[in-house]
Amino acid sequence: MKILGIDYGRKKIGLAIAEGSLAEPWRVVKPEALKKILENESFDKIIVGVSSGQMGEEQKKFAKSIGAETFDETLTTKEAQKLSIEAGINRKKRRGMEDAFAAALILQDYLDNNL
Repeated sequence: MKILGIDYGRKKIGLAIAEGSLAEPWRVVKPEALKKILENESFDKIIVGVSSGQMGEEQKKFAKSIGAETFDETLTTKEAQKLSIEAGINRKKRRGMEDAFAAALILQDYLDNNL
C-alpha cells in the first residue's frame, strides 16, 4: 500500500511517502505543483495533517477537495526541526526540507496508530 502524507501550507506543501510501516520525507512543493503529482502518481491513501483553529479548517477543506483523510499534526513542524538539528542536518537543507520532515512525522504517527 502506497500512502502519501501531506503537511499542508499556503506557500509550500511537505510530502512524505510510506509503502510499508515506515514513512520517509519525499519533497517540498508549491501548492500548484501538487495537482500534477496527484495526477501522475498513484496512491492508495492520502493523509493530510490538520492543526487547530482557522488553519485547521483550511486544511480540512483542502483534504476533502483531494479525497484525503485527516490526522492531527499538532507540533509536527517543531518536532521535525528539533529532530533534524539533532541529526546534524545543516540549516540550509533543514529549511528546504522541514515541511517534508513534518509530513513524515504526520504520516509515521498515522501509521503507528492505524496499522
